[in-house]
Amino acid sequence: MGLPEDRMAHVSYGVWDDKIHDNRGKLPIDIPEDPDLHDFVYFSHGNPIRAFVGDRGFLVFDEELDLVSALHRHLVRAAEESCGKCTPCRVGAPLLRDALDDVLHGRATDATWERVDEIAAQMTGTSLCRIGQTSAVALMAARAHFADELARPRDGAPKHNGMSYVTAPCIEACPSKVAVPRYIDYIKDGRPDLSLGVILRKYPMAATCGRVCVRFCEMACRRNVIDQPVGIKTLKRYVADQQAHLHGPIFSPDLITEKLPDHLRVAVVGAGPAGVSCAYHLLLRGYHVDVFEAAEEAGGMARSGIPSYRLPKDVLTAETDTVRQLGGRFLFGKALGRDFSVDDLFRDGYKAVFLGLGCAQGTLLGVPGEDPSLAGYRSGIGFLLDVHHRVEHGAPLALSGEVAVVGGGNVAMDCVRSALRLGADKVHLIYRRTQADMPADHEEIEAAEREGVIFHYLTNPARIVSENGRVVGMDLVEMRQTVPDKKGRIGVEPIPGSERFFPFDMVIAAIGQQVDKASLGEGDGVDFDKWGCIAHSDQTLVTSRAGVFAGGDCASGASTLIHAMAMGLKAARAINDYIRHGHPRFFGRSRMRKLLNDNKMMAGECFETPVAHMYRIDIPALAPEERRANFDEVEKPISAEDAYHEANRCLRCYRVYSVVTEHAIPSGEN
Repeated sequence: MGLPEDRMAHVSYGVWDDKIHDNRGKLPIDIPEDPDLHDFVYFSHGNPIRAFVGDRGFLVFDEELDLVSALHRHLVRAAEESCGKCTPCRVGAPLLRDALDDVLHGRATDATWERVDEIAAQMTGTSLCRIGQTSAVALMAARAHFADELARPRDGAPKHNGMSYVTAPCIEACPSKVAVPRYIDYIKDGRPDLSLGVILRKYPMAATCGRVCVRFCEMACRRNVIDQPVGIKTLKRYVADQQAHLHGPIFSPDLITEKLPDHLRVAVVGAGPAGVSCAYHLLLRGYHVDVFEAAEEAGGMARSGIPSYRLPKDVLTAETDTVRQLGGRFLFGKALGRDFSVDDLFRDGYKAVFLGLGCAQGTLLGVPGEDPSLAGYRSGIGFLLDVHHRVEHGAPLALSGEVAVVGGGNVAMDCVRSALRLGADKVHLIYRRTQADMPADHEEIEAAEREGVIFHYLTNPARIVSENGRVVGMDLVEMRQTVPDKKGRIGVEPIPGSERFFPFDMVIAAIGQQVDKASLGEGDGVDFDKWGCIAHSDQTLVTSRAGVFAGGDCASGASTLIHAMAMGLKAARAINDYIRHGHPRFFGRSRMRKLLNDNKMMAGECFETPVAHMYRIDIPALAPEERRANFDEVEKPISAEDAYHEANRCLRCYRVYSVVTEHAIPSGEN
């Protein structure tokens, strides 16, 4: 259900980042709107936000609110979340909770408040993790600036509606919102099985993600300001690889708590990460799911587009087979638009359809002389598919001479590294901007450099040169940086007179991918947006046709595996709402995430408490000269000892956020 039109909030009083707001006694129309708070008027439809409490202070929007009750709610959750490993938080949070309970029930004295001040200061200044360091910040600010509100006479403890939400920077950075500190805690406790269970709540492809994830969580890791981020991806791979040591299968139909009637069937089109994730979550909800896949194997671009030296295909197969283990079916060799239509699926009795078609078509360079039919010309996606057939099925493919790959993303990195392994004498990467501008994972760039790829920055193709139907080289032009555009990205332009011919035996265009629109006809009723992706609702992923949902690259444009899996989960929830409830339900946790992220509510870290330097473990890997000759997996498993060491680098940057609302918050599943 949508919220009313976004309006700025009127803060009655509060403290946020040491900035004091005090508009008490004023009418709301006389209080200036706060330009820093967006969409902060209603939490859910027609349900005003009365107060917000977080790691940087508190804000009250309704002067009639009992501030003690709001702070008590916040500390109740903080006490629940304390890990118990340091005394200030383990003891302090419950003591503060109980002291505020005494205040609410009229049992407090001046000594109570003196104890509150002492405990809050000690808890904030000496706790080891951010739960303890931040949970009393709002209470301390209230005591310092609004003690009269805390001492307000009250007739019993008021009952406030609302919720509390516990998160961390790494969680918010993850598209799937995996509880990273929690699964790291289980590694510290020697329970990789429980750690894996935390990940499997969000997606089934943990070992795959542990090898190829682009690590948004590590970019947000607060250890970045101390030494190096925690190796979150490495730890994920570690716990996923422990599956082999568990007794019995992890997945079976017995995991499904409520098996729905046979007529509640859902069709998933595409067995890539988005489709597999969607099917997985629908199966766990009891639906009967069939997955239609044009290829003869599951995995989508994770199978054909990520080389085996990064992702061994037996690892991928073991995880896509989760669909079968939970009772779902794969129907291979079935292509939408060729073998069936969307109408056919509904005629066959499916209640909903999820489209996870991917972006399987390459994008042309758009330069003179470009012709996809030329010998020696390939798109990045087409080349990686050839590599897959060569490595996994023995199809003939050998390179020689000099190969040029145009592009700066992860597909381009996979192409250059694969070309070396297939026998090319030299491999060149052509990129029109600087290295700092490259969207590719920096670890992939560094690996390509170590393996001998030659990088040409600020260089762009001007023409593809061919003779007798075969590529013989390219005219390349040097680029120079210009002024930033509206988004702040520095532009580039060709340098006049810098064009030169370079001989190449193969040119691979890896500058982007697009959806194959031939899969959907006009009769399917599914529209495309101006970017050539399937048009959809950001909230529910429903398309222009009722009952048809879309996710992954075909909806977002070429993106990452973790984004695709997150959209699969989101689609499964939306499909469940559509079939069983007839409308999208409200999810309080999702609303809290939007408040936090849209308003940048999460504090950065200054680490006033000293933190010892502990550098990341070294990941075992094949030497560059060895791995250039084969497609064996480059990175090797870490030991249990290394996993324990790396897990102990986590600072547990949890923090609690609480909201108080006028009415009860609708309860959707989270």
